[in-house]
Amino acid sequence: MLSLISSVFGFLASGLPKALEFFQDRADKAHELNLAKMQTERELALMAQGYAAQAKIEEIRTEQVALETDAQRQGAALDHDKAIMARADKWVVNLNGIVRPAVTFIFVMELVLINLGLCYFLLFKQGLGTLTVDEFIAAADIIFSADEMALLSGIISFWFGSRQWSKK
Repeated sequence: MLSLISSVFGFLASGLPKALEFFQDRADKAHELNLAKMQTERELALMAQGYAAQAKIEEIRTEQVALETDAQRQGAALDHDKAIMARADKWVVNLNGIVRPAVTFIFVMELVLINLGLCYFLLFKQGLGTLTVDEFIAAADIIFSADEMALLSGIISFWFGSRQWSKK
């Protein structure tokens, strides 16, 4: 009889941590639910007093100040350039106007010449017959890499995109 009682008691005792964990988990969830309710009530009370609207107004005001500051800074830089160019020689003005387009043209021509050179090397120096289709596709991926296309698209989108932004 004693062995039977101790077996039952041992069996029940082995499940005791799980039962305690269940009750603890249930109490934790009830506590979290109460905290969430209190937080929601607090936020609703603050919104009723207008704090949410005030925070949104302050956020919008901050964004407007940042935009106005950027616009003023850009306008000041353009006015400064105009003042300097008004006193400069004609060749300096022309040189200043051609710098960015010249750098762009040089970079694009460099990309084109490098790609043509790599194509020539692959097709004629390696021999067209020795190159399999898979090797040619792999070489084309190297020649027209994603990094190179990103650079080229950045340049093109800068020039054509800047025109769209200046119109707005």
